Amino acid sequence: MPDPTPTEAVRAAYRRFAEYADPALFISLKPEAAALAEAAALEAEGPAGKPLFGLTLAVKDNIDVAGLPTTAACPAFTYRPARSAFVVERLVAAGAIVIGKTNLDQFATGLVGVRSPCGVPRNALRPDLIPGGSSSGSAVAVAAGIVDFSLGTDTAGSGRIPAGMNGIVGLKPTLGLLSATGMVPACRTLDTMSVFARDVDLALRVTEIAAAYDEADAYSRKLPVPAQGAAPPSLRIGVPRPGQRQFFGDVAAEAAYAADLERLAAVGATIIELDFEPLHAVARLLYQGPWVAERYAATKTLIESDPAAFHPVTLQIIGAAKGLTAVSAFEAMYRLADLKRQTLPMLMSVDCLAVPTVPRMYTVAEVEADPIAVNSNLGTYTNFVNLLDLSAISVPVGKRSDGLPSSLTFIGPAGADSQLAAIGAAAMGAGLAGPLRAPPGRIEIAVIGAHLSGLPLNHELTALGGAFLRTVATTPDYRLYALPDTTPPKPGLLRVGKGQGVSIAAEIWSLDPAGFGTFVAKIPAPLGIGTLSFADGTAAKGFLVEAEAVSAARDISGFGGWRAFLAAR
Repeated sequence: MPDPTPTEAVRAAYRRFAEYADPALFISLKPEAAALAEAAALEAEGPAGKPLFGLTLAVKDNIDVAGLPTTAACPAFTYRPARSAFVVERLVAAGAIVIGKTNLDQFATGLVGVRSPCGVPRNALRPDLIPGGSSSGSAVAVAAGIVDFSLGTDTAGSGRIPAGMNGIVGLKPTLGLLSATGMVPACRTLDTMSVFARDVDLALRVTEIAAAYDEADAYSRKLPVPAQGAAPPSLRIGVPRPGQRQFFGDVAAEAAYAADLERLAAVGATIIELDFEPLHAVARLLYQGPWVAERYAATKTLIESDPAAFHPVTLQIIGAAKGLTAVSAFEAMYRLADLKRQTLPMLMSVDCLAVPTVPRMYTVAEVEADPIAVNSNLGTYTNFVNLLDLSAISVPVGKRSDGLPSSLTFIGPAGADSQLAAIGAAAMGAGLAGPLRAPPGRIEIAVIGAHLSGLPLNHELTALGGAFLRTVATTPDYRLYALPDTTPPKPGLLRVGKGQGVSIAAEIWSLDPAGFGTFVAKIPAPLGIGTLSFADGTAAKGFLVEAEAVSAARDISGFGGWRAFLAAR
């Protein structure tokens, strides 16, 4: 069956919205005639150069869309933007058609989706369940089949919890990958737009199109643009120890998570139990620490002039920031820095984490009975992600005993968006064929030590426009040594005879020819560049060490890689 025309897609979106019959879903809906006029103009231009040609889009109502008001679910805050947000403009230029602005927890404060004077969007799976928040309407609009994809925002899990509550994909990009220009901030240092879709392929494609450095956004970062790829071989997945898994009495969620991990292990993943207490400690900082003062800063004018304009629970949360001091802010930053140092070895020891997206499927009645505690419970596996500058994707991977979907969130370092998407797609059973390779005109470079993601010299790659492609393991023809007297500490990889070596973990990045030349020119002796062979059948240029240099070096081959060696230290 051919794809629908833009006009057909728009008509179908408005028809499905009418059939869904939920007045709390959209805060403002573009008139159908206006959307049809845009569709007709798009058809006249044709699909060339428009990878999102005719796809329908809903936008969370704390993100600007020209011609529609922005309210952040607070009528007293309403304004009419002169232009759309940076990301919205890029998506529309790629052929997407905005249908309307969706409901949310007021000022994006909450994970429940019920803190809005505009009503509670109805969960697409079961009407007694909360929709999840704060991007409630954006997730429901996708899950109900009204639009093809939507934009949300994510500070504490708002782009993941609603995805899990409605059984769809929620991609939370690396902080700074998507511009925040035209987005009402919640916590400006932690906020990112997020993408909801029914499959990973579209979520990643939208992210790839939306991603661009924005000079006008002080928190925008020059990061490699994510692209489609494949899950790495020999995947190592970190999970919380059994005693640290919290489901708040939801036995179906607990059983589904165990089954989901068994399914991952059955297809070759190595499940590694980790101490999650440092991550839970980071999570507690978000609402129990001074970061709530950022929410006060974002709403200062209104909250001081008209506090009655706020939802009562939202006012309770944001208003508490008045008791915070600069001293408490610095103390919390010091605490976060300590916790980052504690969690780094754990995160380095695995390819990703896999946690339950939603620890318990709460009902609206349960949230109304205890709105603060329930919201806190929902953030158990999400709150730490943005504070630690991690990327994440939530995907439905199985079924609970009550028939509801069971979703996992895969979490990795900043810049790992492509790899996490590939892992998520594989977990959903869709898969992505073949290893992710460098596009024409770029050169693959393998790194095995201090240039790995998150390690001290990785900035040398990213500064030259390096793009992360995939994790790999070498063929078992190498040995790894900890080189003495190097700053920062570095390993040396030596090719040895067959049967004398082991497989060593590596990352593949790509550089353009100029960047590759600059990078190689900086490599100090006794290191050099050779061609490395990998277990997935590929080969790439990569670091090797001169044989003479390892005579007094420690052989650390038994650790299987530099990250594992550092973690053991």
